[in-house]
Amino acid sequence: MLLEKIDQLISEINGLQADTADKIEALRLKYLSKKGEINALMADFRNVAPEQKKAVGIKINELKQLAFDKINGLRDQLGSNETTETDIDLTRTPYPVTLGTRHPLSIVKNEIVEIFQRMGFTLADGPEVEDDLHIFTKMNFAADHPARDMQDTFFVEESALKDVTKNILLRSHTSSVQARVMEKQQPPIRVICPGRVYRNEAITARAHCFFHQIEGLYIDENVSFTDLKQVMLTFAQEMFGPDTKIRLRPSYFPFTEPSAEMDISCHICGGVGCGFCKHTGWVEILGCGMVDPNVLELCGIDSKKYSGYAFGLGVERITNLKYQVSDLRMFSENDKRFLEEFESAN
Repeated sequence: MLLEKIDQLISEINGLQADTADKIEALRLKYLSKKGEINALMADFRNVAPEQKKAVGIKINELKQLAFDKINGLRDQLGSNETTETDIDLTRTPYPVTLGTRHPLSIVKNEIVEIFQRMGFTLADGPEVEDDLHIFTKMNFAADHPARDMQDTFFVEESALKDVTKNILLRSHTSSVQARVMEKQQPPIRVICPGRVYRNEAITARAHCFFHQIEGLYIDENVSFTDLKQVMLTFAQEMFGPDTKIRLRPSYFPFTEPSAEMDISCHICGGVGCGFCKHTGWVEILGCGMVDPNVLELCGIDSKKYSGYAFGLGVERITNLKYQVSDLRMFSENDKRFLEEFESAN
């Protein structure tokens, strides 16, 4: 009787058909689940005569294997009949995907770099964790200069011997990259050095403990202040418009002599005077000057044969001028609403 039931199930399973995943699952539950028909045969198997148990057991195993093969075959057939357009790829990201935008600082940095590259400057890079030798000493900073103090600088490791030249710190300007370039390369040198810098300052709307700089360096024979002025004028007009004017005011930096602060005519009021430029018609954007001969000598360059100029500007400062962002903290808060305002600038 049991063998007849097994033969009947074999016949049923051989004729199974299904055209959807739900129907295939229903067949699996009917024949192969714990409450399925094949499992129910085990209740009758206990009543089989001992001399027949082996033969009946073999038939039940063959039936079970047949059911597995048939149902898996139906699954494979269903999968081959479906088009790839209806497949669900669980590794894909949810849709719709919101397109990202470049950060405003990246937009402005790339624009500045592109302007100077068109004037023949190449990119140079260096470490953000630096030694005092390249940050201060080779830039002609005196051993007791206030910039070396903890009030301005993040020290990673101070020399146990109190030898300031062995201190390790987060770079406070990208001039260290210039020092490394001058060590390895003889003039002519024409580089720009973009990067992040760190200073121990309170975080406010107008200041931050980290920001971004782009410094430039040009060294060759017979380089003059006139060359510097022309490059600065070209940059200002490329960045802010062809009607932009510049003025250079005397200043002081340890690594340049003479030194100057550069202002541009306010591009908001056209130099007439407004609240943005504090009614002066001018806005300061960068510092510059002729490379001090001591810096050249400290970096292994003959100051009697070569001269050069250097300049440095803050990317946040230029971004503020270009987009009138009033709070520096917005650049690092990762607020999507703020970043989405720059979609059209990409």
